[in-house]
Amino acid sequence: MFYLRLARGYRAPDLGRWLLTALAAGVVAAFLLRSLGRAMSDPDGGTDALARLLWCLPPLAAVGWFAAVAARAVPARRPERITGLRTAGAGSGRIRALIGGEVALACTLGSVLTLLLFLVLRNDIAGPSLAPDLGMGVPLPAAAPVTLLALVPLTAGIAAACAVPLDETLPGRRTGPRTGFGALRIALPIGLAVIGLALELIALRPGAAADGRPIHLPAGLGTTSTAALGGWAASALGLALLTGPLLSWTGRLLAAGRPTPLRLLAGRGLTAQARRLGPPLAVLTLALALVLTTIRYWIGTPGSADALPAVEACLVLGCAGAAVAARLAEVRTDRRDVTDALLRLGTPPRLLFGAIVLRTLAVGTTLLVTGGATAALAAAGLR
Repeated sequence: MFYLRLARGYRAPDLGRWLLTALAAGVVAAFLLRSLGRAMSDPDGGTDALARLLWCLPPLAAVGWFAAVAARAVPARRPERITGLRTAGAGSGRIRALIGGEVALACTLGSVLTLLLFLVLRNDIAGPSLAPDLGMGVPLPAAAPVTLLALVPLTAGIAAACAVPLDETLPGRRTGPRTGFGALRIALPIGLAVIGLALELIALRPGAAADGRPIHLPAGLGTTSTAALGGWAASALGLALLTGPLLSWTGRLLAAGRPTPLRLLAGRGLTAQARRLGPPLAVLTLALALVLTTIRYWIGTPGSADALPAVEACLVLGCAGAAVAARLAEVRTDRRDVTDALLRLGTPPRLLFGAIVLRTLAVGTTLLVTGGATAALAAAGLR
C-alpha cells in the first residue's frame, strides 16, 4: 500500500524510470526463461546450458547497475519525499530499504509479465521455431522459473539499496563533492593500460598467430590469442578507469591560463563533476566500442552474426544510456542553486548555455579518444 501511495506522487521522470526498470527486467527475464526452455528441450546439453546461463549475466549486471545509478539520484531529485519519510520516523537504513523495495517491485512486475507471456506461448500458440526456446512438450517445474526470475528483483533491489550513500540519504547531511583523484586512482589505470598495450603488441608481432591455442570467442567473433584477449581486457579496464581523471584534466585545461568567463564556467563545472560523470560515461563508451567492433566484424565476415548477442547489446546500451541520463539529471539538480545564483548576479543565460555546449564538446572529445582506442585494440586482436 505504501508503494501505491508513493506512485500517486510520481512525476514523468519517476514514472519513466520505473517503467524503464520494469522493461529491462522483463527482457532479462526473457533471457533466463529462454535458457530454461532450452535446457528442458535438451536435457543432455552439457556445457551449453551453462553457457546460456552465462550469457544472461551481462544484461542482469546492466539492469542492476542502472537500478543503482537511478536509485542514487532519488534523494537529490526528490528531497521532499526523503523529508516526508524522515518526518514519519524513517531512518537512513529504512529509506535505503524503501528505495530498494521500489526498484525490486518494478523488476517483479516486468518479470511476472514476461513469465505470463512465456506460459501463454507454451500453450500450443508458438510455432515450431520457438518450441525449443520454450521447452514445449516438456512439463515445466514450478520452482524453476520462480527461482530464476527471483534473481532479477533481488539483484536490482540490493544494488539500489546499497547505492544510496548514508550521508546523502537525509536532507542536510550532504557533504561537498570531492573533485580530485588520488595517486593510486591515477597510477592503477595507467599501469593497466600500459600493460595491456604491451600484451597486445606481443600478440600482434609477426609469427604470433602460430603460438599457443587460439581462443574461440562467442557471438561469432572468430578467434584470438590469450595475449591479445588479456591485453585488450587490461587496456579496456585501464581506459575505463582513466575516464574520470581525463575528464578532470580536460576541465582544468579549459580553465588554464587567463580563461574567458565561458571557458572558466565550462572548465570548473567539468572538473567538479568528473568523479560522478566518469563511471557511467566509461561504461557507456566501453559498451559502445564493443558493439561497434562486433558490427564491423560481422560486416566483414558474412554469416557470422548472431541474434542473441545483438539483443543483449541493445539492452546493455539502453541501460548504460539510461544510467548516464539519470546521473546527468542528478548533476543538474545539484547545480541548480549555483545556476540560480549566477542568474541573480546577472549572468546572461546565453553564457550558461555556451558553457554547457563547450563542456559537452570537451566530454565528447575525451570519450572519442578512450572509446576509439578501446575499439581499435579490440579490432586488432580479432582474427
